[in-house]
Amino acid sequence: MREMSGNEFRFFLSCDINLPVTFRIDKLEGNLPPSKSLDSDDDSTTDERRAELYVECALYIDGAPFGLPTRTRLESAGPTYCWNELITFSTKYRDLTGHSQLAFTVWDVSRGKDEGLVGGATTLLFNSKKQLKTGKQKLRLWQGKVADGSFSTTTPGKVPRHERGELERLEKLMNKYERGQIPHVDWLDRLAFKSIDKIKERENTRNGNSNLYLVVEFCGFEHRVVFQESGANFLLPSPIASTNEIVIVWDPEVGKINPSEHKQLKLARSLTRGIIDRDLKPSSNERKSIQRILKYPPTRTLSGDERQLLWKFRFSLMSEKRALTKFLRCVEWSDVQEAKQALELMGRWEMIDVSDALELLSPVFESEEVRAYAVSVLERADDEELQCYLLQLVQALRFERSDKSRLSYFLVQRSLRNIELASFLRWYVAVELHDPAYAKRFYSTYEILEENMIKLPPGVNGSEDGFKLWQSLVRQTELTAQLCSITRDVRNVRGNTQKKIEKLRQLLSGLLSELTYFEEPIRSPVAPGVLITGIVPSESSIFKSALHPLRLSFRTASGGNCKVIFKKGDDIRQDQLVVQMVSLMDRLLKLENLDLHLTPYKVLATGQDEGMLEFIPSHSLAQILSEHRSIISYLQKFHPDEHGPFGVTATCLETFIKSCAGYSVITYILGIGDRHLDNLLLQDDGRLFHVDFGFILGRDPKPFPPPMKLCKEMVEAMGGAESQYYTRFKSYCCEAYNILRKSSNLILNLFHLMAGSNIPDIASDPEKGILKLQEKFRLDLDDEACIHFFQDLINESVSALFPQMVETIHRWAQYWR
Repeated sequence: MREMSGNEFRFFLSCDINLPVTFRIDKLEGNLPPSKSLDSDDDSTTDERRAELYVECALYIDGAPFGLPTRTRLESAGPTYCWNELITFSTKYRDLTGHSQLAFTVWDVSRGKDEGLVGGATTLLFNSKKQLKTGKQKLRLWQGKVADGSFSTTTPGKVPRHERGELERLEKLMNKYERGQIPHVDWLDRLAFKSIDKIKERENTRNGNSNLYLVVEFCGFEHRVVFQESGANFLLPSPIASTNEIVIVWDPEVGKINPSEHKQLKLARSLTRGIIDRDLKPSSNERKSIQRILKYPPTRTLSGDERQLLWKFRFSLMSEKRALTKFLRCVEWSDVQEAKQALELMGRWEMIDVSDALELLSPVFESEEVRAYAVSVLERADDEELQCYLLQLVQALRFERSDKSRLSYFLVQRSLRNIELASFLRWYVAVELHDPAYAKRFYSTYEILEENMIKLPPGVNGSEDGFKLWQSLVRQTELTAQLCSITRDVRNVRGNTQKKIEKLRQLLSGLLSELTYFEEPIRSPVAPGVLITGIVPSESSIFKSALHPLRLSFRTASGGNCKVIFKKGDDIRQDQLVVQMVSLMDRLLKLENLDLHLTPYKVLATGQDEGMLEFIPSHSLAQILSEHRSIISYLQKFHPDEHGPFGVTATCLETFIKSCAGYSVITYILGIGDRHLDNLLLQDDGRLFHVDFGFILGRDPKPFPPPMKLCKEMVEAMGGAESQYYTRFKSYCCEAYNILRKSSNLILNLFHLMAGSNIPDIASDPEKGILKLQEKFRLDLDDEACIHFFQDLINESVSALFPQMVETIHRWAQYWR
């Protein structure tokens, strides 16, 4: 960094940048000259063919070639040939000299046996001010010439100064604009771009499009990069001549396939060996190694030796259903014969579990046949289980190879048989329409669902026909649009929360009175099995918070009512994922006969920044402690028992202890952060539950978060850290932890399918997030060792809440203040 006339001028030195030289080949501008027909002697005959072009890129340092040239893929979609391909050399920026050049030659392979030379151009990597060039560079091709990398070059891509016109001046300004050196002014930019397009058309017409230009985009850095050669080259004596130290030599083949190893691998996997492999049985040591590999989590990459071992004994593993996903990871899918044999074996393999089928839908597996096999396994799942995975299965559509995939048709077909599945599928897909990269794919699934549902005859789903069913789902969207409008109107009211509540009730009774009694019942978005008939204004309210969420009470067709919270201005997709995981874990625990009285309230994102949540009557611990001084005093009010523990019924205390244990384990596994007494809620029957999941997978806005999210008041309600009830709490925690560890693969697979989603704490670094989740399961320990590990974890966290420990403990205690 340098100070220049009061302003900071920040820059990097090229000798400090340990990154490979990277650039993007964008496109070819201009019209290719027509080629002569290969079969005709007549010069006037031209061949109506489609050119197939590729660009050869080479690096020259001080006029000599450095490393091997690289080629782009073939491009034949003329008249504008667009590669948009990233090229990375093994040479680092620090290795460059001031006279480093890139030479680009465009070839056309459609011209018979000999490759047709289109033209070449050369450009320096550093400009006249010795600064690294960045942004788009438009290079004029010297037609019929191979790019010359010598210094000085005979094929400069830069248009000579005396030939530059208005177009070149504008191109230079556009490059500055794209690099952020010219401020962006939307309305002015739109006008300028229109004028520039007109000038381009006029200039191209005048020149007759005789010139060809190759557009290349160089990498940008946070600051400008100034050339400086590494000082070590001049200041240090040659290590080879004077010392016996190890010398680092640049090897251009690092990271590339070793030909001899590859040949050995091909021989070992040769299909002619199939006859021998069919009868092979692993030795006791090999069997131990295979069993160890099969226990690996789905996130772990197999080594070359491990892949070789599984391939060798593939025939003897066919009765082991757990082995299929690991075997499919061993296959060299680029080898047609090997892929064919793998698919044949897959069809004869022992049928895998639904949880393993989810792994085959992850981005790791690209084969359409493998993904179709995974879908065929999912067909065995009942509707309840399928609903547990539906959110992730919709996200898995991102990894399919086509918009209308086997997976999308499967989801639609199952939804046509169950209106709840159909409602959730429609919402999950509709929310993703805001993602520009995959909007077309999700819209395709939306269309398939709509087309097929409308065609349903009456009686397939109750008495309604398909058209009425679809309309009942469309009305959900109309309802949420009206609720967004109400939220805006209420926010604009000046005054306290009470005035906003009055405005809400006034709107519902007056202007929007159609919302108090719907013309036809609407399926509740959060619980599609429930038909709602209107809003009860007198029972509806607004929460006192910055976003003013609505608390609405709906009448139901059965004569009851259901309460929901509607939020606008907050992305609740992360909350939706966490609550889905709580619901799944609750199901897994109940399958093992452990009911921890969890509260997986329903959450549905209806847009990028809006959604509905089921309202559970409860109070925050902060409110309870301010009014009742302790949790026990609060529970005594609703469930008094003179003879019970602490004056509370045994059932109520047991419910409290179990729910504390369940959420302690789940918040630990999912790495839920930002816990405080306002987002821990307690119901009258003793059920404790967590809300607001803005931080997951280990992220936390507060420093030094304790590993277990337990507060002092919760432990005191169990009679303190020495009581029998606290011991029972620890026992429930360890039991729940070991049950959930058994399903670690299922949970990891579901998170892996979310890797492409727009959920903040996953999108920021999917790989890191999933590895953090995997660490929490401690898959390196057996069940007994895990009980000791988890008890130690609880003891450490609880010790921090009582004043007798040291610095780390003090920090954890501060977390709850």
